[in-house]
Amino acid sequence: MNLRAIVEKYRTLAGGFGIPVALADFGFTPAETGRIFSLFDEDYHISRFFHFTLDPALEKVPGRTYRINSFAQSHVSIDAEIAGIL
Repeated sequence: MNLRAIVEKYRTLAGGFGIPVALADFGFTPAETGRIFSLFDEDYHISRFFHFTLDPALEKVPGRTYRINSFAQSHVSIDAEIAGIL
């Protein structure tokens, strides 16, 4: 899945930019979620617009946390400024 598709899906789920969305809501398998978002997190020009967080209440809930570059995460928010690189 490319960056534009992820951002469009995010905006649909969040209703706008800057709002945390559960990674589970993207509908990918855990392996796909980890792979897709880790790739974006590794790219400096993209990662500065992505903000991953871990909801402590979900930390132990199977299927609600994902490994993004070896760190447990449950949500992502994306800055509106990402539109400049799409």
